[in-house]
This record gives sequence, structure tokens and C-alpha cells, in this order.
Amino acid sequence: MITRRHLLGTAGASAALALTGNTFAEAAGAGLTPGVPPGLGTVATMEALPGKKPLIKLSYRPPNYESPLEVFRTPITPNDEFFVRYHLADIPEVDAKTYKIKIGGDGANSPIELTLDDLKKLPAFEVVAVNQCSGNRRGLSNPHVVGVEWGYGAMGCARWKGARLKDVLEKAGLKKETIEVAFDGADGPAVDKTPDFIKSIPVWKAIEDSTLIAYEMNGQPLPHWNGFPARIVVPGWTGTYWMKHVVTINALTKPQGGFWMIPAYRVPVGKFPLRDRFISQENATSTPITEMVVNSLITSHRDGAKVNPGKVAVSGMAWDGGYGISSVQVSTDGGKTWSAAKLGQDLGRFAFRPWSFDFTAKKGKNTVMVNAINKLGQSQTPELIFNPAGYHNNVMQNITLNA
Repeated sequence: MITRRHLLGTAGASAALALTGNTFAEAAGAGLTPGVPPGLGTVATMEALPGKKPLIKLSYRPPNYESPLEVFRTPITPNDEFFVRYHLADIPEVDAKTYKIKIGGDGANSPIELTLDDLKKLPAFEVVAVNQCSGNRRGLSNPHVVGVEWGYGAMGCARWKGARLKDVLEKAGLKKETIEVAFDGADGPAVDKTPDFIKSIPVWKAIEDSTLIAYEMNGQPLPHWNGFPARIVVPGWTGTYWMKHVVTINALTKPQGGFWMIPAYRVPVGKFPLRDRFISQENATSTPITEMVVNSLITSHRDGAKVNPGKVAVSGMAWDGGYGISSVQVSTDGGKTWSAAKLGQDLGRFAFRPWSFDFTAKKGKNTVMVNAINKLGQSQTPELIFNPAGYHNNVMQNITLNA
């Protein structure tokens, strides 16, 4: 049965806002995420996009699909189970043979164009990195906030291969006045009134060795739904900057404007312990989201799972913005005492870090709480740090196992 709730939950961003009477600026100012009207949830069903295994569908136009919890039992997320996130509904199939990236802007001395073959002729680099939507876990916010109601699965970790953005920018010749590098993709709005999705990063982040224009994901060409034929990879930073199907790269001597920079994807100043500052985009009240906060997830069991009394092995993943996980602590007594979990393979500071922990389950209800700590000493929070858009939810997970 197709309900009004279903239609609105899967509508394009501009149509949804038109129905609620909100402009994009009004929506962001009120803490809304374009695409889901206030007071209306999103119907979640399992559906397989072409080339993908069944994922949790939260909206179809634009396509937003999250990965089921079980996908995160290994540190590398398979391509066909990797989450899908779009802001715009018009997503063309890009022909690799005719594909070009234009590199220019007022901060470039010599604008150039690169084909996919040109990109592959540059020195190739690989990085294992988590790509996580800024609003991951938004659906768990209490009090409720509007937006795409992500659970735990708007993220994934892959081995990305491509050319360094730094090398591409050097070909165009960066001017010393350049402060930002902006990206635009081949996807676009379904209607004229919807702002094109354009994002920028500070120039210092653009020229880091780990920032890539990636054309491979886990040893294969990028899937269409994850940015084919090339996408921007910004390890450590949230997925809003990881532009898919990138077709334009502009070096800028002035801050990038537009809805998706201001007022979207921002948090109140001082709300989170973010070390990476995007100074050219800051103002007196808000600052852009930058790096991911330290976080962890129990993936071996779902909340309420049945187990046998006795020894139980719980496990999962931990990650942060690239500082590295130093420890994962587990409590089975509601946070009164904590014990160190065993850390698994280290695939790099931007990657998922596996962890495991054994405990003795008693007959009845058993609680398991987990807290990751990074090498800066940052840890997860016991209570939600509320913000109107539901960003950076890193509350310590607490599940019940029934023995």
C-alpha cells in the first residue's frame, strides 16, 4: 500500500519542501534536511539497486540506502553492500570514454581538462578510509530531528585508489591566494529551484597526500551508485565532501557560496571537539562539519538478540577522523566498570578498527556498552550532543542480550 507518508518520504528534495512551504534556506535555518517534511518519517524497506545487494531504502528520489548492520562484521565493506547517498534526483549514467574533469577557477593559473585515462596516468595512491554520512544515526536522535532517518548504516569502509588531488591541482598551477577547492558532480537537480550540490574544502586539506580523486574501490572500478567513474575521497572528513561523479574542480580565492555550504552541513560553534577547522567558512554562530568524531559499533549482535548462558563473544568496529583508535572499552554492568577489548587488524588511521570482547552471560538480560577512545584521548559521549540537524551522533552504544 502506497501511503502519503511513503510518497513524501521518497520524494525529491524540492518537491518535499514545496509541500511543506519551506525554501531551502528556511529549511536549513530551522534545522531541517531537505527531502523529508517535518513530522513525517521515511518508509524503510529492503530493496536492491542495480549492481547492489538489498539495502535499507530510506528514499528513492534522491536515492538514499543504508547498509544492514551485519555488513560491518568485516573491516572492508563490499562494493555491492556499500551505502548510497545522494542529495539530488537527476543522476545520469556517465560514459567513461567521454568523461572529463575540468580544473580551473580564479585560483588556478592554467585551467586544464583531464580524461579518465589522463587521471590514471598520474601516480596512483591507495588509502583505506571510512566514508560516513554526516547524518549517520540521525534516526536515533532523541528528541527526534527531521531529515533522512539514517540508522547505523550510512557508512562504509573501502580501499580507495586514485590520483592525489594535490598532483592534479599542481598541473593547473595553484595561485598563492587560493583558499578553497570546490567540487561539482554530474548529478543535478530535478527542478530549477533546487540548488546544485557544490562543496568545497580548504586548500590545506585539498593538498594533503591522502586526499584523492579515486577511480577504484576495493580493486574494482567505482560502482555507479558510489561515484563512477571518479569521485573525491577526503579521508577523515564526513561524506558530504566526497563528491561523486566529479566533473568540475575549481580553485577559489574567495569562499564557496551556495546553500550546501551555508547554511547546510554546519554545527553550532563549540558544540563538538572538532580539530580540523574550515576557517574561511566559519561565522560567529556556526562552523562547517569537518572530521568524523570518534565512534564505535557492536556488529556481532543486534539489540535484543538471544544468546546461550556462559561465554559470549561480542565484536564490532571503531573509527574516528584519522587520529587512530587507541582502545575500545566494554562495560557489562551499565558503565560502572570498564574492560579493554582486543583490537584487531590496523588497516590505517582512517579505516575501521575491528575489536572483540568475551564475557560471561548470566541467565536473563545482559547489557553490553561500548566506548572507543582515540589517540588524542577523545572518547564517545554517554548522552546525545543535540543539534537540530542530527549530526555527529556518537553516543555509546548499549545493547541487551537475552541469555
